[in-house]
Amino acid sequence: MASEEASLRALESLMTEFFHNCTTNERKREIEELLNNFAQQIGAWRFCLYFLSSTRNDYVMMYSLTVFENLINKMWLGVPSQDKMEIRSCLPKLLLAHHKTLPYFIRNKLCKVIVDIGRQDWPMFYHDFFTNILQLIQSPVTTPLGLIMLKTTSEELACPREDLSVARKEELRKLLLDQVQTVLGLLTGILESIWDKHSVTAATPPPSPTSGESGDLLSSLLQSPSAAKLLNQPIPILDTESEYICSLALECLAHLFSWIPLSTSITPSLLTTIFHFARFGCDTRVRKMSSVNGSSQNSVLGQERGRLGVLAMSCINELMSKNCVPMEFEEYLLRMFQQTFYLLQKITKENNAHTVKSRLEELDESYIEKFTDFLRLFVSVHLRRIESYSQFPVVEFLALLFKYTFHQPTHEGYFSCLDIWTLFLDYLTSKIKSRLADKEAVLNRYEDALVLLLTEVLNRIQFRYNQAQLEELDDETLDDDQQTEWQRYLRQSLEVVAKVMELLPTHAFSTLFPVLQDNLEVYLGLQQFVVTSGTALEMKIPYVSRTGHRLNITAENDCRRLHCSLRDLSSLLQAVGRLAEYFIGDVFAARFNDALTVVERLVKVTLYGSQIKLYNIETAVPSVLKPDLIDVHAQSLAALQAYAHWLAQFYSEVHRQNPEQFISLVSTALEAITPLISSKVQEKLLLSACHLLVSLATTVRPVFLISIPAVQKVFNRITDTSAQRLPDKAQVLVCRALSNVLLLPWPNLPESEQQWAVRSTNHASLISALTREYRQLKSNAILPQRKVQLEDTKVIIHQTLSVLEDIVESISGESTKSRQICYQSLQESVQVSLALFPAFIHQSDVTDEMLSFFLTLFQGLRVQMGVPFTEQIIQTFLNMFTREQLAESILHEGSTGCRVVEKFLKILQVVVQEPGQVFKPFLPSVISLCMEQVYPIIAERSSPDVKAELFELLFRVLHHNWRYFFKSSVLASVQRGVAEEQMENEAQFSAIMQAFGQSFLQPDIHLFKQNLFYLETLNTKQKLYHKKIFRTTMLFQFVNVLLQVLVHKSHDLLQEEIGIATYNMASVDFDGFYSAFLPEFLASCDGVDSNQKNVLGRNFKMDRDLPSFTQNVHRLVNDLRYYRLCNDSLPPGTVKL
Repeated sequence: MASEEASLRALESLMTEFFHNCTTNERKREIEELLNNFAQQIGAWRFCLYFLSSTRNDYVMMYSLTVFENLINKMWLGVPSQDKMEIRSCLPKLLLAHHKTLPYFIRNKLCKVIVDIGRQDWPMFYHDFFTNILQLIQSPVTTPLGLIMLKTTSEELACPREDLSVARKEELRKLLLDQVQTVLGLLTGILESIWDKHSVTAATPPPSPTSGESGDLLSSLLQSPSAAKLLNQPIPILDTESEYICSLALECLAHLFSWIPLSTSITPSLLTTIFHFARFGCDTRVRKMSSVNGSSQNSVLGQERGRLGVLAMSCINELMSKNCVPMEFEEYLLRMFQQTFYLLQKITKENNAHTVKSRLEELDESYIEKFTDFLRLFVSVHLRRIESYSQFPVVEFLALLFKYTFHQPTHEGYFSCLDIWTLFLDYLTSKIKSRLADKEAVLNRYEDALVLLLTEVLNRIQFRYNQAQLEELDDETLDDDQQTEWQRYLRQSLEVVAKVMELLPTHAFSTLFPVLQDNLEVYLGLQQFVVTSGTALEMKIPYVSRTGHRLNITAENDCRRLHCSLRDLSSLLQAVGRLAEYFIGDVFAARFNDALTVVERLVKVTLYGSQIKLYNIETAVPSVLKPDLIDVHAQSLAALQAYAHWLAQFYSEVHRQNPEQFISLVSTALEAITPLISSKVQEKLLLSACHLLVSLATTVRPVFLISIPAVQKVFNRITDTSAQRLPDKAQVLVCRALSNVLLLPWPNLPESEQQWAVRSTNHASLISALTREYRQLKSNAILPQRKVQLEDTKVIIHQTLSVLEDIVESISGESTKSRQICYQSLQESVQVSLALFPAFIHQSDVTDEMLSFFLTLFQGLRVQMGVPFTEQIIQTFLNMFTREQLAESILHEGSTGCRVVEKFLKILQVVVQEPGQVFKPFLPSVISLCMEQVYPIIAERSSPDVKAELFELLFRVLHHNWRYFFKSSVLASVQRGVAEEQMENEAQFSAIMQAFGQSFLQPDIHLFKQNLFYLETLNTKQKLYHKKIFRTTMLFQFVNVLLQVLVHKSHDLLQEEIGIATYNMASVDFDGFYSAFLPEFLASCDGVDSNQKNVLGRNFKMDRDLPSFTQNVHRLVNDLRYYRLCNDSLPPGTVKL
């Protein structure tokens, strides 16, 4: 090696060159290789030690520390003990000498390297590692350095990565736990002394008249007046150094709390001190001072002090998040809550100078976030524990939470608080369900709080009360859940309203209904402002609505007020719809009158909207008011649809006596729907009308529906080929509704009165009309088609099949009679589809839709289709999907082609699941299609396409046709140990199992999880792992693959599932596992020597229970990886820089 000085100069110039923006990537790679080779040499560390003490170049220092890090973490075993001693003594000296002048990131890296040595050598070879840290903390000059070392030690030693053996990890944790009391004592001392030192010098301002914060609530929260007094002391003003030390100490505490158990080491004085610092976050005076003094130095100081509050809250939340609380710690918890609620009271206090909202706006956003986290943890983890303490005033706490929620400065903050209320309401609901006897007492205690919450949440969704905030919400962009910010806001608010409704139905209804009523009055009153715009027509103004109606409200202010009222009405209609479920079931009779009032109003409103055609009216501000009017109309239909189950229950109660009221409601609703079923109506409104029609036909099913003129009108419109077709979605929904009117059995009537014959004829003619063009395709399907013609054909196929598929799907769970009639009507179309299929085999988009249709048929109507025809269909498909066709679909046609094959496999899944002997003859060809045609094409592809469906099909083949492989006789099962059951089709079974085994070697984690689940299911249901063929030829191959997967860490998310499966397989033959498999597995492991293999074998205890066995597996895997890491020895050869 060259001299140290020369090497340093060379390294500095290389580093400068490497990071220079003119250096090419090629040259960077050369330099990187050179540096890596240099780092691998024995003795390179001596140079690095010299570099560290002699250079000012950050890059060089960082590189040198990386060399040390690599040496300690990967090669330490091979370093001579003399060298280790030298490194252990030199690096800490270097740190002590330079820690004040080094850049912080170099200093932190050096600390981590020293901690890495401790991780390997403490206490045996580095006995003063931890005492040195404690000494650093205790000496005022090096306190910050000691705290950085302590935090790094906590991070690296308490939860070490896996480059340590399990035994060493356990030893380190035990060593650290022994030090916890000392460390916490030291940290408490540091924080207390800084607080006290500065408190004494802080001049106490005279109390202002408004600062009397020890009101009644406070004294009830904090039992002792002394505690209240303590927390009322003014916050000290800290110098920068003290502030820095406090923030390091709090960071250490937060990390320590993340892993140490709750115990008496966490003393009351430590908790009180943390709370003192939490006050830094909620003191707006700190901010003010910094802005008054004006200098940037001071404003930075203010931020730092706010940060102390955030760090203190992090410590509190770490303690709060622990669910397991020892008895002796409960009292501390209570004290923590009392102190935090003192802070909550402080930040939600109103006085002359501040509203609560402006006070919250002044606080650090991170502090508010931490505080909200605290409140969520309190409600979700500890409320049930604390509520029983008589000295904890829960109702007063809710009052503070209420203030805190409704003064949040940001939408996200408000959402987070609504989540907390949701948790609280869930807690109350489950408490009442488990203690029905105390229901009244519990509800009375919280009633006022809940009514207040309900009222305020309702006000928050109304423009009348909250316009400024609501207008900020985005109603355009969709988030990951496919909803806009406004929709999310409304949905979360309505969930809270619904949960209160569940607890206090009468209150909730009497709060909501009058508000809805007010806005409805405005909407229903619009009729008087509608004028006919004859003049506009004469002047031939280009934009005029077809109705020639105009809304005569033009003043800007009136338009704005109308806009707000319509938006609110739309939200309140959604609220009323959301509450529909609380009027049905057991409470139907008790709440009948309220529900009837709502439904009557909704029917009236929908009819009104359709009659005066508000959706088509001219307005002064079309871009705003027109969407508003359409939305209200659509929401009123959707709200009415939500009451379909209530209408159904109403029908079953009254159908015998006096159904006039019910008939009138349904007929009027249909009058409101029919004018909207037109291609001229805006899609949003059209779809709402269609959905309501579907619900009336499917859920309510009144016997008189078919005879209502409005419904007959829709029948005529849909079957009239000259009428313009509705948009796809709407067409499908209307056809579903009409089909269901004819197919679904009428409720409350015996079979003899169902009029099936008439309904069957009507259904046949409906389907015949809907499929007229489709059925005509059969004759010219065989002829070659021109491009334009082909496109037209595709449109007809798409339109017809989407309707038919939906009709079949909607009755697939219904009575046999309904399905019979449905199949009779569809029979011809199904045969046409089968005839067309071969002609379109190369058009994957058409094949995709056809197979979707056939899949739905198989799922819903396979019994009705009968065996011969089903066989014909399957045979046609098996003939069409040759190996070439499959390869074309999967390899060349992209995602559509793969979808086609997936649907074909799904159809086969339905077939092989069918009980009885009918489809058993297909099994050999299904298995051969899978294993000889599909599997070879996809086995080597990394893409997950088709694989999941193929393996599901193979699983179904095994699961539902076990006797195809294992002919189990009664005698064999009686003489369990004597006769082994007969095995048939062994080659196919082995091939399937091999495919499963191969799938575990591939990177796709979803496929791995699915297939592991399938094997486990087959074992649970059919004792797969116990079968002789599996036990003798496959069992340990599978165990081997699973262990290798764990060692390679390729599917780490599934560690637990893999551990359990390994146990289930090994438990079939524990003797074989321990005596033969484990020694063989260890013998075949490369990268470890025989001594290490012996240790691994010895550490794997011969446990036979699941928890111990999986623990042994994870220990084996961890230690095997660790030994391999240690054995990556140093390569020979030297490199000069």
